[in-house]
Amino acid sequence: MRLAVVGAGYWGVNLIRVFRQLGCLYRICDSRSEQLARLSGQFPEIGMESSYETLLADPDVDAVVIATPAESHYQMARQALMAGKDVFAEKPLTLHCEEAEALRRLAEERKLILMVGHLLEFHPAITRLKELIDQGELGRLEYIYSNRLNLGKVRREENALWSFAPHDISVILLLTNQMPVQVTATGGTYLQPNIADVTVSTMLFDRGVRAHIFVSWLHPFKEQKLVVIGDRRMAVFDDVRQTEKLQIYDKRIDLVNGQFVVEKPIGRKVDFPPDEPLMLECQHFVKCVETRSTPKTDGADGWRVLKVLEASQRSLNMNGEPVQLESGRTLEFVRA
Repeated sequence: MRLAVVGAGYWGVNLIRVFRQLGCLYRICDSRSEQLARLSGQFPEIGMESSYETLLADPDVDAVVIATPAESHYQMARQALMAGKDVFAEKPLTLHCEEAEALRRLAEERKLILMVGHLLEFHPAITRLKELIDQGELGRLEYIYSNRLNLGKVRREENALWSFAPHDISVILLLTNQMPVQVTATGGTYLQPNIADVTVSTMLFDRGVRAHIFVSWLHPFKEQKLVVIGDRRMAVFDDVRQTEKLQIYDKRIDLVNGQFVVEKPIGRKVDFPPDEPLMLECQHFVKCVETRSTPKTDGADGWRVLKVLEASQRSLNMNGEPVQLESGRTLEFVRA
């Protein structure tokens, strides 16, 4: 297959690197001539193109990878699908659920591949954690929290919720295998008008399962931590750690003479393959294009994440008023 990466910015260069390693990078497209000149020196064997329309008119391009700002995703993905190209779009798929659904339907009608870059769903630690939950190792799920914090990478076109939280929402939906019934969100705006720098979102699921997501680009140190509490055991995925990123803890709380006695848990590491998540994600897209199979993170997956994001944003706009979602029905994931 011959593939083009559109958008050679902060994240696009990583996609360029990996798809080049996979041997399927055919074109790089970016509107900035100076960026194309730099990349041409690095990758002289790869064609450079400044016009997206010219790129889509090239019959040798089988698929496009869209790594442009989020507000451009819908129009560019639609153009690519209309041109008969398979599409990989970085998160979020669009900025509105209706647009995501329109792309999903268009891809389905034209029998084209549409995949969203929900990277953490391909992380080997998350895959292993999902296996532990499905095997009952943690018992019944009770609570999940995720912190994605750092100092910097401040956006002007989107707030911290839309920039950081899609990763965590996609993982929480994967682990719970259902949509929340209610979402609340609060936040603070300090650097730019009407663009939240810090948000805390809470999701309520059926059977009382709750989850919260804390995101910020005004934090003194980097933290990317996911904690899953079950009624038997607890799991912690700390992606900032160099080693032992995934650990599991026994949960021992006894009632003795009317008092709760808690035994301090000792974590034990859980092994998982060392594969790079981005490589796994890109390999998955290539395989889906070649075999015409439904991606793990397809248009429906992108729509579900957007549904939660939109509900969170509505609650954020209303200073934390709860927003009800349609139902907590089980997700019907299609796994390639």
